[in-house]
Amino acid sequence: MADSKWIAEMEQKIPVGRVRTRFAPSPTGYMHVGNLRTALYTWLIARHYDGTFILRIEDTDQGRLVEGAVDVIYKTLKECGLDHDEGPDVGGPVAPYIQTERRGFYKKYAEWLVERGHAYYCFCEKTESEEESGSFSRREDPCRCLDCRVAMARVEAGEPYVIRQKIPLEGTTTFHDESFGDVTVENASLDDQILLKRDGLPTYNFANVIDDHTMGITHVVRGSEYLSSAPKYNLLYEGFGWPIPKYVHCAPVMRDQHNKMSKRHGDPSYEDLIAGGYLTEAVVNYVALLGWSPRGDIAEQEIFSREDLVKVFDISGISKSPAIFDIEKLKHFNSEYIRAMTPERFAAAAEPYIRQAVKNPAYDPVRIAAILQQRTEVLTEIPEKLDFFDTLPDYEAELYVHKKSKTDIPGSLATLKKLLPALEKLNTWDENDILKVMTDLAEAEGVKNAKIMWPARIAIAGKAVTPGGAVEIARILGRDECLRRIQIGIEKLERAV
Repeated sequence: MADSKWIAEMEQKIPVGRVRTRFAPSPTGYMHVGNLRTALYTWLIARHYDGTFILRIEDTDQGRLVEGAVDVIYKTLKECGLDHDEGPDVGGPVAPYIQTERRGFYKKYAEWLVERGHAYYCFCEKTESEEESGSFSRREDPCRCLDCRVAMARVEAGEPYVIRQKIPLEGTTTFHDESFGDVTVENASLDDQILLKRDGLPTYNFANVIDDHTMGITHVVRGSEYLSSAPKYNLLYEGFGWPIPKYVHCAPVMRDQHNKMSKRHGDPSYEDLIAGGYLTEAVVNYVALLGWSPRGDIAEQEIFSREDLVKVFDISGISKSPAIFDIEKLKHFNSEYIRAMTPERFAAAAEPYIRQAVKNPAYDPVRIAAILQQRTEVLTEIPEKLDFFDTLPDYEAELYVHKKSKTDIPGSLATLKKLLPALEKLNTWDENDILKVMTDLAEAEGVKNAKIMWPARIAIAGKAVTPGGAVEIARILGRDECLRRIQIGIEKLERAV
């Protein structure tokens, strides 16, 4: 017999009256982009409607658990600013929030469902492959029609059993999804899924429904791969006499038109993206738009802070079409966020990458960051841009030849020979003074500034492409190193003439 008193007490604990959403990951490793999107949408729905966001750890599949994965979940949510109101670490009115700690709940609810006529004890032996293939006909299952007293006698005698959902043999089941609308399926196409296994543990589908109801979840956000299970979820809710939450099924995130993103195929997880030099804010912003789009006056807007997203996020903007993950598009988002950072914040973010290439402590990372900020798309690009600071590259004299700047080898030699003594005379070494020397020389020679600055930059950097121009680089290098490099340039050009 079901424990009706306990079930009634559980019902009394369920919070009501406001939106409640949950992110319920399995701790099986990294946080892939699809998981992050589910967490983000779930959080946004709760925050948009001034509701409650819950973290629930679904760890009943013990064989797939990965050590440290729960820490990855906590760390990712914290970094992304997706704070939860209830969860294993903060508690709440419907604790516990770890599925294995709720094991005792599921059997009681399964037994209650049997009493209500929507489930049954099944003593038939079936292999997992038979279950997965659906090769076991409900109409031929002798246990569906067993008298309850006979079934209970077999249970009490210690005979192994599972508890199955009793799907109607005829008719249809219709469920409503916020993105896909009303979906109707023939009940004959559904199988009597196992709710409680022989070892007493619940299946994922059953535990999910029990936990969502007893936690008062009003909106269930999950991947569209669960659409096929939704009719059976509906029938469970109806069997218990419970209200059905709003379903929000999200189409998959794809790597291209035909393939879902997959770690096995080298697609990046959230952690990979951060390690790859992407900013968390940019990743969150981009992931929000993978399957959702704003409406109305802001339909064309792309850049949204978390606070902006909370204000404008609307379930109706979620698409039922798959979204393609475009790393180049994310790179564009990242560059926009980098350029919008305060100089101080960018310098702090860039310093570890600057120091990978620039070991000389005499070079100020803050000054180097200043010439990088408007020229950086991802932070991991930074080291390769700065390899000339510690050591002047062994470059070819042909670099001095530049059509747009109208420079050639003889002309560049003449320029450096005039520039060197002019710089040596400077009393102070700041950008204004260095710039004035170069522009004054250009004016005296009757040429454009570029004809002076190109040879100067090649001499002090040894590269055609640098973050920052000749003046900025000269200031960072300092007087002695800058003059030394110009002298090397003169000698190189003299050998080439």
